[in-house]
Amino acid sequence: MQTISEAAAYTLRFINQTHRSVFLTGKAGTGKTTLLREIIQTTHKNTVVVAPTGIAALNAGGVTIHSMFQLPFGGFIPDNSSPQFSESTKFETKATLRRHFKMSGLKKSVIRNMELLIIDEVSMLRADLLDAMDYMMQTVRKKNSAFGGVQVLYIGDLLQLPPVIRDEEWRTLKTYYKGKFFFHSHVVQQHPPLYIELSKIFRQTDDTFISVLNNLRNNQISQQDIQTLNQYVKPDFDLKANKGYITLTTHNNKADSMNAQALEDLEGKLVVYKPEITGDFPDKIFPVEQQLQLKVGAQIMFVKNDLSFDKHYFNGKMGIIKSLSSQEILVHFPEENKTIEVEKYEWQNIRYKVDETTKEIEEEVLGTFVHYPIKLAWAITVHKSQGLTFDKAALDVSQVFLPGQAYVALSRLRSLEGLILLSPLRMNGISNDQDVMDYSLNKASDSFLENALHFETKNFIHNYLINTFDWSDLAQEWRNHKFSYNEKSEISEKSKHAVWAKKQTEVIEQLLDPSKKFISQLNKLFGQETVDMNHVSERIQAAFSYFLKPMDDLVFEILWKIEEVKRIKKVKAFYDELIVLEELQTKAVLRLMKAKLLIETVVAGETISKEKLTSSEIKKYISRKTEAIQNQFKEVNITLIEDEKDVERYTSKKSKTVAPKKSTVQETYELWVEKKSIEDIATIRVLTKQTIYSHFVKLIQTKAVSISEVLPEDKMQDLAAAFAGYKEESLNTMMEKHGHKFSWEEARMYKASLN
Repeated sequence: MQTISEAAAYTLRFINQTHRSVFLTGKAGTGKTTLLREIIQTTHKNTVVVAPTGIAALNAGGVTIHSMFQLPFGGFIPDNSSPQFSESTKFETKATLRRHFKMSGLKKSVIRNMELLIIDEVSMLRADLLDAMDYMMQTVRKKNSAFGGVQVLYIGDLLQLPPVIRDEEWRTLKTYYKGKFFFHSHVVQQHPPLYIELSKIFRQTDDTFISVLNNLRNNQISQQDIQTLNQYVKPDFDLKANKGYITLTTHNNKADSMNAQALEDLEGKLVVYKPEITGDFPDKIFPVEQQLQLKVGAQIMFVKNDLSFDKHYFNGKMGIIKSLSSQEILVHFPEENKTIEVEKYEWQNIRYKVDETTKEIEEEVLGTFVHYPIKLAWAITVHKSQGLTFDKAALDVSQVFLPGQAYVALSRLRSLEGLILLSPLRMNGISNDQDVMDYSLNKASDSFLENALHFETKNFIHNYLINTFDWSDLAQEWRNHKFSYNEKSEISEKSKHAVWAKKQTEVIEQLLDPSKKFISQLNKLFGQETVDMNHVSERIQAAFSYFLKPMDDLVFEILWKIEEVKRIKKVKAFYDELIVLEELQTKAVLRLMKAKLLIETVVAGETISKEKLTSSEIKKYISRKTEAIQNQFKEVNITLIEDEKDVERYTSKKSKTVAPKKSTVQETYELWVEKKSIEDIATIRVLTKQTIYSHFVKLIQTKAVSISEVLPEDKMQDLAAAFAGYKEESLNTMMEKHGHKFSWEEARMYKASLN
């Protein structure tokens, strides 16, 4: 694990203990992706990850901006005017977004519950799209602060891929925007994020090379730098004779034809591999070619990091195909003289939803794409090389680079030793965008970060606490609910519950006055020069004891009412209103519990994190209440919905959700411990049985599962006989001989049990 830099540590603390939005940037190879994973794992906030394109979203483990915010493809004009259309351009405005775009209840619920929005690959994000996101969030959350009050973490390197705006779109947009980057958006101009830069480079260690890259990045490239690079010019370099070099070129078709030609030139049989696709996984976000075509001797690279303990490969590592069969690919690494079997990788297409019991945002897997994480690697475009690391590369820079392309191409390399330039680098056309250079002057100094962190943390704690006790919106929702009965006729089914609604509304209204007084007490305490957190903690504990019972009783009342209404026909609208109220009321109580944990963490001088702001009481809060209500229903002999399938119900079938943040093998293991069969696990996990078997290979290897639990005795005897004295790396010969007795999956599991 890389040691975390000071800038990375600051970022984590700003995310977890402040409400300040942050722009996290850094040169290639500084660990932005590693830090993104760390944030997702440790933050206590309800988090959603989005990216501008399908592939970027898939790599970041999130969803696309357009799908999350239900945004159309086309430009956005940030006002209420009627847009002008032409045949080639289409624009939305606030007015058209409000009118035409209906968002599903699921997405609205996710947006309402969101506390942190992470936007990855922000260099590609257009200014107008960011303003459209801001507008949608304000609308759904009914709050007219930036992003409806959600903290935003922007991640990306602006000197890499720029946003794409066609000239005809820009002719209209330039009257509203000074430029096309995300920082030109109105929302960022009015609410600039804190600019934090990761500067420690993990990819390169060669000082001369780092200096050249920095100068190239900052538009300060000198003649000396050009001379340094041009020492590596070899126009006649024979790529066939020098194995292990990948050619970086500027055009897709050139890279594709180089790979196709090199594959054709190899003798031997062509073997084609196809993915296992389960559930919903659209072809436009396929992370690798659907048909992987290989021959023995083909030069390939890995497109993912090895997630296993062995860490055999990383994203961009090159290798040579050593042997192929329909079920097995062996790759050889000449430098290390090592051969490994390539395991398939699982990509997940997810959507976000809100857990009904904890009100936390979680991921739901819609579909999976399982394939070998490799591709032909004689050539690749600069564009697609972003994020990869190469030991050896030949740069085809004959065409003029776009700003930033020379930097992206060169910064893929670990050192100058692995560099070949197929033509001399010239100065023309490799300067970077001046707007980006100017924006980089906003980088925050360490002393500024330290002061800002202290001030913003105090602010965050103050705001967290006062928002916990501010129930004016909640009370208004109860009032609206109470008044909605008056619109119904006396004889409607809903009208029978009017007295109940009136009584509950009175309860919440009686809490408003004491809660307002308590908020002004908190404001006084936080208004002092130095805040006595011990005193704040005493006041919070007292307020918690005073308010928890009446607030908790309201949750019980509403859950009881929901159980009651489930049994009545033709009251779907009434049921839906109760569900919205329950979500708000439960959130208020869970927030009370979290506020108590927050202040205890602060007083103990510990770091605010996910672990510290949760407890079994919070996790099981709703399920315990529901259980208690159902037991009471049984006592008075009311049939439970679960017991009688014919009872009218409005609840949607709960889809099985895979909890994120665990390794895919761990998730399979936990289901196995619950005595689920391999078929059951495959169904629950939206994966094929073959993929689940590949997890068991790992579980048997690490001795978490014994092979005798998975395979019957007669199979084990067949396998033992076949493996006796078998010494080959590949299982192919064995399978040709014994394939009728056992499957590839069974042979791999048995082999794992021998190690």
